[in-house]
Amino acid sequence: MKNTLGERWIGLIAGLIFNAFGNGMAVAGNMGSGLWTASAVNLHNWTGVSLGVILFLIGVINAITNQFLIRRFDGKRLVGEIIYVVFFGSIVQYSAQMLEYFGINHAPIIWRALFSCLGIVVFCIGISLYQRANIIMHPNDDTTNILRFLYLKGNATASQLLDFLPPAIVILITYFATGQIQSVNIATLFSILGNGVLIAMSDRLVWPHLTHNFMVKPDKN
Repeated sequence: MKNTLGERWIGLIAGLIFNAFGNGMAVAGNMGSGLWTASAVNLHNWTGVSLGVILFLIGVINAITNQFLIRRFDGKRLVGEIIYVVFFGSIVQYSAQMLEYFGINHAPIIWRALFSCLGIVVFCIGISLYQRANIIMHPNDDTTNILRFLYLKGNATASQLLDFLPPAIVILITYFATGQIQSVNIATLFSILGNGVLIAMSDRLVWPHLTHNFMVKPDKN
């Protein structure tokens, strides 16, 4: 049964809050982050280009790639994803700063590791919610949604693992260029192994009434 537009907007807003706050938790815990963020950090370390600019450029490249994956031009989708990229980084930054104000980044290493991994869980719940709402999302998350339903028969775990290949290659390239790997730690490994499973579990357990509103053609709502 298709959800109402109002339900989808609630899913979008809740998903954005969970996703942003979860990413802020991982950053504040300083025990690794999601693989795409880690690739941006390593590109920043190699090139000296602002991290915010790199995250924006990665998002734009992903948004354009999604147009090819859906095999048609969807201007609403493209513009929405670019707008998302512009604002999402700021929300994550303020969340991390708030948590650091409370001293999370100075906690013992075991607590920071647990806190960062909990952040991964929280942002996976957020991804699940706004992927199901399917109004606007980060282009990386839209990529996994497209891969999941157009190419991988609904397999969330496989789509997440396939989406991890580009940032993993970027990190490998930057390692050979600099001899360093940054922002990769226990929470990054947890993200690699757990994202797909956590998103699939969230689909079933967190507001299951919100079903996947995925579509290839534009929504008329």
